[in-house]
Amino acid sequence: MSQGTQNSYPMPVSSGRPAWLVHLADYWTLTKPEVNFLVLVSTLVGFYLAAPGPINGWLLFHTLMGTLLVASGTGTLNQYLERRSDSFMRRTANRPLPAGRLRHGEALGFGLLLSIVGGTELWVAANPLTSMLAMATLATYLIFYTPLKRQTPLCTVVGAFPGAVPPLIGWAAVRNSLSGEAWVLYAILFLWQFPHLLAIAWMYREDYARAGLQMLPRNDQNGGAAARQIIACTLALLPVSLIPAFTGHAGKVYLVGAGILGAGFLYYGARMGARRTNLFARQLLMASIIYLPLVFALLMFDRTRQ
Repeated sequence: MSQGTQNSYPMPVSSGRPAWLVHLADYWTLTKPEVNFLVLVSTLVGFYLAAPGPINGWLLFHTLMGTLLVASGTGTLNQYLERRSDSFMRRTANRPLPAGRLRHGEALGFGLLLSIVGGTELWVAANPLTSMLAMATLATYLIFYTPLKRQTPLCTVVGAFPGAVPPLIGWAAVRNSLSGEAWVLYAILFLWQFPHLLAIAWMYREDYARAGLQMLPRNDQNGGAAARQIIACTLALLPVSLIPAFTGHAGKVYLVGAGILGAGFLYYGARMGARRTNLFARQLLMASIIYLPLVFALLMFDRTRQ
């Protein structure tokens, strides 16, 4: 698609929706709302578990809103940087930038505005540490993870570091510091990302290859290396997720529930590892989406005050 076509304004669509509504929907799409849901859930967990007593609703609102704005800015700027790669992939070719419904400058300005406003809100309404964690996540994701996707499969490891920060943001908003319990939340989310991302990478491996993105191990035509990573991470996630129960930060309900959920997640990971089909990859992806909110919900339900 030519540069001129990509910079054109939205054209009328066959659905009959007004152009302004299409334009608004495209801005919403830029923010990657499906990713932001898990970001907010993870931030909420960190905030809730860090609170020593009743929740400060006003602080929670600003923490979630500021985090949402920074995450939305990150998603928008990521799509700005990857607009050419997106144009080669079937699942992303209809995004606003590769499809030419938004100008590049519009996306860049929108992403910067969201990020600056969100970072400022966290700095003022919460504390500088919370803001710095959010902005460091944005910078690491855009400066390291995004360009490395074209260079090395290790990009998934690099991207997992900023991807696991949301619980730390919620924790820091309350405590203005980070403790061992916060880092356990970080470890859970860090390990969870590998089976989640590798399942997506396997399902869309042809798309990623067409765009020149290296999301799977090199020379891994049959998926054996990816499968070993999935199994190793789901296996490691099981004991790590149980740490809060053994350190006295959660009770028996969480211990049993997290154990069952972890075993189920490991089952889907092992099945994907044994039979590397798109169907099993999709089922692993769905299992990952179900697992994380449920484990965090159990932890919030059965936590013990320290």
